[in-house]
Amino acid sequence: MKNIKPLLLVLIFTVSFQLNAQSFKTASDYLAFISEQQALVTKNMWKYTKAVAHSKSDRSIASKRASLLKSMQRGISKIEKAEGFGGDDYKNKVLSHMRLNENLLKQDYAKIIDMKAVAEQSYDLMEAYIMAQELADKKMAQAQAEYETHFYAFAAANNVNIVESETDLGKKMKISNEVFDHYNDMYLTFFKVYINEIYLWEAIESNDISAIQQNANALKLAAEEGLEVLKTKSVYKNDKALVLATKATFNFFIDEVDNQIPVLVDFLVSKQDFETIQTTLDKTPEKKRTKDQIDNFNKKVAEINKKGKTYNKVNATLNNDRQKSLNKLENTKANYLSRHIPKD
Repeated sequence: MKNIKPLLLVLIFTVSFQLNAQSFKTASDYLAFISEQQALVTKNMWKYTKAVAHSKSDRSIASKRASLLKSMQRGISKIEKAEGFGGDDYKNKVLSHMRLNENLLKQDYAKIIDMKAVAEQSYDLMEAYIMAQELADKKMAQAQAEYETHFYAFAAANNVNIVESETDLGKKMKISNEVFDHYNDMYLTFFKVYINEIYLWEAIESNDISAIQQNANALKLAAEEGLEVLKTKSVYKNDKALVLATKATFNFFIDEVDNQIPVLVDFLVSKQDFETIQTTLDKTPEKKRTKDQIDNFNKKVAEINKKGKTYNKVNATLNNDRQKSLNKLENTKANYLSRHIPKD
């Protein structure tokens, strides 16, 4: 009996084929042909799904999707044109698998790309985006499992020995989905809090004191609730890195609200008071301005200048510390995936 490795494994032989009306003398030759067409497409499909989740370039994602679709369609065309071995039953099962992936790419992942564009607008949109991505990934993993079942059944029926290996793509997909289950769960926990910080900084940029105070209170409450939620989280293979990094970020948000935001609000309140005094003074003819008015205005000028310097200093420090905190979380997430996602 001949040995053959499925999917991503190195084939122990090389076979040359014609593009039209291909026929095969042995089952092992046919399996080699099928593996060659299917493995490249499925491997690249798997890589693409991870790019969708992490790439910051929509143009790059669109380019990869178009390239992958062409590759997938070429593989389907080659299998369609080739003769089946012992009938078309196995051939049709393989084509069904590849067309399912093609459909996932054309429809499910197209929808996911659209959802990604607006996901950060609200927690509900982010949750829907992540759930859609997880569902599509699981569909692909299930399709891969079915393909492997048919592959081994065909091999067994035709007396072809299959050499199994830990590098099998189906096993990689299973592990990857488990890794991302924890990753996505932690990201949603983080984003439920973080969305309040987004709203807070939008209020700060618009100098809306009422909205700043409202969103600061909401952020602190969400962060405190988030810390309690983190205590209940399970981890992947006892890796607590994401939990600890998320906890540190929540603590930063609480400190931000308690110790930094009040300084910013104090300046904005003083600025509003100053603008009111200045408007009143400007409306008063110079000859009618009193000494108290002028003294009060000058006092407010000195006060607003002093508070303005403090505001600028605190704001710059806060922006820097905030970015460091978020970068540390991003690095932790990247390292977590690097540790646990199977290598090619």
